[in-house]
Amino acid sequence: MVYEKFQQLLNESQKTPYRVSKETGISTATLSNWKHGNYTPKQNKLKVLADYFGVSVDYFVS
Repeated sequence: MVYEKFQQLLNESQKTPYRVSKETGISTATLSNWKHGNYTPKQNKLKVLADYFGVSVDYFVS
């Protein structure tokens, strides 16, 4: 669910996971693990992404 919303934001902003990784400090491996369901994003990482994309943390968890 979180990754799907992240993917939607990527599409809307025309950014790549690599670019987001470089600009937020969240590793591409972490993003990949979220995509494949290996990990659930921690609150602090969601906050970084929410701030980066200009959305609330609730956007990802609702």
